[in-house]
Amino acid sequence: MGLRIIPGMLYDRLVRPALFAADPERAHEATLRLLAALGPLLRPLRRYMGPVDDPRLARTVFGLRFPNPIGLAAGFDKQATCLDAWEGLGFGFVEVGTVTAEPQPGNPRPRLFRLPADRALVNRLGFNSDGAEAVARRLAGAGPRRIPVGVNLGKTRAVPIERAVADYEASFDRLAPLADYVTVNVSSPNTPGLRDLQAASRLRELVSALVARSRRLGPGRAGRPRPLLVKLSPDLADADLDAAVDAALEAGADGFVATNTTLRREGLSSPIAEAGGLSGRPLAARARAVVAAVHRRTGGRVPVIGVGGLFDADDVRAMLDAGASLVQLYTGFVYGGPFTVGRICRGLLA
Repeated sequence: MGLRIIPGMLYDRLVRPALFAADPERAHEATLRLLAALGPLLRPLRRYMGPVDDPRLARTVFGLRFPNPIGLAAGFDKQATCLDAWEGLGFGFVEVGTVTAEPQPGNPRPRLFRLPADRALVNRLGFNSDGAEAVARRLAGAGPRRIPVGVNLGKTRAVPIERAVADYEASFDRLAPLADYVTVNVSSPNTPGLRDLQAASRLRELVSALVARSRRLGPGRAGRPRPLLVKLSPDLADADLDAAVDAALEAGADGFVATNTTLRREGLSSPIAEAGGLSGRPLAARARAVVAAVHRRTGGRVPVIGVGGLFDADDVRAMLDAGASLVQLYTGFVYGGPFTVGRICRGLLA
């Protein structure tokens, strides 16, 4: 136990303060460069991360085996540069992206902001992406994986909403053969008009088109077509949430990710005027409520991945109790550091 505590203390007292003293996006980029450079050297680290491979934590979801229910949320490793690192740090799965069909720079900087007093972040990155072709090459070159890898797809900014289906299809065709599951991101607040795709008619059309492509693609690692998930906004009104869930299911969606970031700012102790999506502790209650609502609406027939404000084992247990089959971390990992997954897994077992 002592050997596990000492590295965590070093991170809390030395590494995190240094990272938090830097511009948030530059610190994030430096972290990704370091993890990518270390690459396969980090894989053996997994055995020191505590019970991340304890069989009591393993779950089979979408026909895939997850060694533990803790995943890395989309948005952290957008370009799929650090797959070996996430395995080494103990994650049960990882979702790369959001990836757009064509390369695009995203929104102007600065576009990522910390709110330490609230254990939160605000981002308006805007789907900065190397594009589907570049990410596909990295996934193809990554070699065998011990954990499932999902790919999160978004709309290219320059593509009008009327051509969104074709844009997603282009990304899907390039990336789905290399993914264990695919998530359709129609809920980011940082791409103009994107959330319009959550409207029932548009969402039904989009999901139907991608489900058809998935079936034509044939079986993936689980021996069945790639599971297709829809990522939902926490800002949907109850009736709109129900309509989106119903439309996605009618079109053949295999599950949901709940939730994306929020435009709400209620309850912050450090108010911020910057536009963008809020993540972290202030989102926790709403994300959990959306997971519970989706679970009720679907009668538990399809899995839900819960994400939003998860920092410790109690947060994760509450999300699982609300109806999530798996969970994902982003802001909790930023604040908690490289030993977060092992710490949560120990807490779950305790």
